[in-house]
Amino acid sequence: MKRRVLVSALAGLSAVACVSDPAVSTGTSSSIEIINAPNLDAMDMAAGIAAGHFSAADQVAFSLGQIETLDRSGPTLQSVLSINPEAMAQAKALDEEARNGALRGPLHGVPVLVKDNIETRELPTTAGSLALLENRTGRDAPIIARLRASGAIILGKTNLSEWANFRSTNSMSGWSGVGGQTKNPHSLDRSPCGSSSGSAVAVAAGLVPLAIGTETNGSIMCPSAMNGIVGIKPTVGLLSRTHIVPISPTQDTAGPMARDVKSAALMLAVMAGEDPADPATAKADDHVTDYLAELDGDLSGLRIGVLRFAVGENEEIGAVFADGLADLEAAGATLVDIDAFESGEAFSQSFYILQAEFKTALNSYLADAAPAVTVRSLDDLIAYNEVNAARELALFGQEILLMSQETGGMEEARYKGAYAALRKASRDEGIHHLLKEYDVDVLVAPSRPPAFLIDAVYGDEYPGGTGADYIAAIAGTPNMTVPMGTVRGLPVGMSFMARAWDEATMIRAAYGFEQQSRAIVSPGFAANSFVLEETAGAMRPYAAPGEGGE
Repeated sequence: MKRRVLVSALAGLSAVACVSDPAVSTGTSSSIEIINAPNLDAMDMAAGIAAGHFSAADQVAFSLGQIETLDRSGPTLQSVLSINPEAMAQAKALDEEARNGALRGPLHGVPVLVKDNIETRELPTTAGSLALLENRTGRDAPIIARLRASGAIILGKTNLSEWANFRSTNSMSGWSGVGGQTKNPHSLDRSPCGSSSGSAVAVAAGLVPLAIGTETNGSIMCPSAMNGIVGIKPTVGLLSRTHIVPISPTQDTAGPMARDVKSAALMLAVMAGEDPADPATAKADDHVTDYLAELDGDLSGLRIGVLRFAVGENEEIGAVFADGLADLEAAGATLVDIDAFESGEAFSQSFYILQAEFKTALNSYLADAAPAVTVRSLDDLIAYNEVNAARELALFGQEILLMSQETGGMEEARYKGAYAALRKASRDEGIHHLLKEYDVDVLVAPSRPPAFLIDAVYGDEYPGGTGADYIAAIAGTPNMTVPMGTVRGLPVGMSFMARAWDEATMIRAAYGFEQQSRAIVSPGFAANSFVLEETAGAMRPYAAPGEGGE
């Protein structure tokens, strides 16, 4: 399978146009340097490196320059927590391999940023918490090892909502004790959503073409949609979760975040596969396929269920969604209206289930953390935050940690009964039932409302009832978001949901929509929403592959 992915990704790659810029030069390319990296998707970048048009070292240097210019100064996005000190040396080694015709895989030389709840051998893994600053395990999560084997360069770690937004009922997405507040690059007063905040912002701002996020319930989908990029939340069990700071063994998954559908699909194929240490992945190898093989933009024969109820109360979202549905029909899809979904009583237990799972899973992770970490249990973490309240609890509390500690964990009888009922309600009577009842291949809905204001007083607010991502999150089935357009200059996305393990159909539908709509826009780094609204009509679309750009 891995060879098929490589062949599909590299076959027929054309030369990538580049423009000389001495400021980006690393001395590794003889004549051609690149200034157009924000418009390059991962596949074009890999193609340019493979063809010798520019080097991996050039790309790393460019990304580091962008981080300095946009993340640590200028708009100070604060999306990146740490930089891999070995990144440039690794890039130069990959360039030498490329010159010798020895490409490791389809991401050879492409820089990737990693959410800081996923372990990488060079850097600490903090989950955004000061309690884990010394969590240097010296090991790679299996999904990181797979990326390295494909030739990707782990450039660094991204900020996140602390503890993946599972600390407080009054939290601010994109804030952590380690990294502070990440900002939305489209409007700096707006939330980046979370919890994969830094990963989404880094891709949207053009710091890197690819990043990794994680999701329990919305943590890839929401930041991807609100920052205007592509995000994939795969079937739980397609990707290993080993050496990732957990919330829920039944809902957690990592996933790719990218500027375009093809790059996200390629990254998904690279990361997917069985991990003996994660029993949920036992069937992964049976389902991994070359997700790029049949992407031609033609959706003829595809039946798509439209979750009308998920539009919510915002009429402007409804108008953008209607345009998106027209794009799907123009691509050849048949649309089937679905006006309601009754989640049932079992769904009301989902928050309790996550609390019980978090207690058990986090205790297990902390027990295996780096020796220098003093916090070894959820109880220890609660105590640490109380002692360090001035730094950790100044903006919001730790109510969810306290609620989780009060549960009996996953061994509790209440948990076992509640989880069995929810599993049946979310899959057999939930998303799989909808797909079968309406005889459709994929479900679509608006992903989320436009980004809300960052609010240190009241915390996050999700207005208007827009979105239905919880249906796939709780069921553990695949979901992805693709830019759909803007509402007053702020990005909104369209969600695509499918049956468990049917990422291929979901990606086919998303790609057809992307090619028809061409709805991605580059961020303008507006100081606030008023400035953004005045300039929204002039926002420049990203260049489609092959169309060049500024």
